[in-house]
Amino acid sequence: MRRGLLTLALLAFAPGVFAQDAAVSSQGSSTTMAELIKQGYEIKAAVPNGSKFIVFLQKENSAYACEFASLQNSRCGSIN
Repeated sequence: MRRGLLTLALLAFAPGVFAQDAAVSSQGSSTTMAELIKQGYEIKAAVPNGSKFIVFLQKENSAYACEFASLQNSRCGSIN
């Protein structure tokens, strides 16, 4: 399970993940990390990306990647 999450973390740096994030925000259905945690999502991994972190959250068969810049500034997109 952890190996799969590590692979998922490595794929976060691929352009496809960022393209999907842009698609989510263009539809206006973006969410925040706080909202996902309130919905029961668990943090599975976090990887540094410059001055930010990419945080991966999972709940059952649903997963999100969040760009975490500060406690009050995060943006998330579904990755499945």
